[in-house]
Amino acid sequence: MGVQDERGEQLALEKKPPIRTPLRGPAETRNVRNVDLLFAVGGWSSRDDFSCMECYNPLLHEWKVISPVPTKCCGLGVTSLNNFIYLVGGFDGILHLSSVARYDARTNEWKRDTAPLNEGKRDMGVAELGGFLYCVGGHDGITCLNTVERYDPSKNEWSKVAPMNIRRTTLGVAVVNGYLYAIGGSDGKSQLNSVERYSPEENSWSLCPALGTCRENFGCAVFQGKIYVVGGRDSIVEHCSAECFDPLRNQWSPVVPMKSKRNKVCLAVANGYLLAVGGFDGTIHLNTVEKFDPETNTWRLFTTMQQRHPGGGVGVVRMEVYE
Repeated sequence: MGVQDERGEQLALEKKPPIRTPLRGPAETRNVRNVDLLFAVGGWSSRDDFSCMECYNPLLHEWKVISPVPTKCCGLGVTSLNNFIYLVGGFDGILHLSSVARYDARTNEWKRDTAPLNEGKRDMGVAELGGFLYCVGGHDGITCLNTVERYDPSKNEWSKVAPMNIRRTTLGVAVVNGYLYAIGGSDGKSQLNSVERYSPEENSWSLCPALGTCRENFGCAVFQGKIYVVGGRDSIVEHCSAECFDPLRNQWSPVVPMKSKRNKVCLAVANGYLLAVGGFDGTIHLNTVEKFDPETNTWRLFTTMQQRHPGGGVGVVRMEVYE
């Protein structure tokens, strides 16, 4: 039978060559280093006929396109779990998808052996907490959602947990101190600045201090114990502004703005850096990446991807590579 997509069409998931980093010198002199490989995954618009994944190698300080993605779509959720990169849901121009694929960076192979979501959706938040994968909110093509699904890799199944207090799509999610935070987004009528967090032990959501700015489609990541939120847009304009949440002080504080406005930006932490990847500045989709330096409180241009990834995501996998 092979693997089929949600329309029942056959998928040709051929095995790709493993990712290899250039080797310098004879085998006995090679040094092995543990590094974070940053992957920019998918993204697609109606004007594109190609959707790919590329990888940033910090030892070479360069990006390389390594694989097409199994399904050409936007609004997908991307995160890492057990050293696999998971691609969750999305919108292919016709359907809101429930399918889930996972990528093995050791073999450069996509696998479609993960159970689908209980409902098709796009523009959700996805994150790992306690060995589980959480899919939070999103849009099903009719309405914004407050539903939350949890994936148990040991059982290969998704189950519903307590819903959020507020319907949210184009939100950000982050995990700090055992809590899952759902931040901002849109309820389908207006952009939000509200924040709530989920306790797995109590299976309940509680409200938290609000963002300083209503925003959706922003980048969100945990860096040095704080939640950083960058870019996105309000009802009028794209943002370059940023803010961070200190869970010890239980408050949000402004952060110096990025160099570029970035709506639909992805935020990731890799090799000790906080990186703002891609996005849309109001005119073009960007392939640039900015790095934040907390010591100098500045952003600077860090690198440039080979492709643009509108509506895509990023994932980080730690691997041993040869220098």
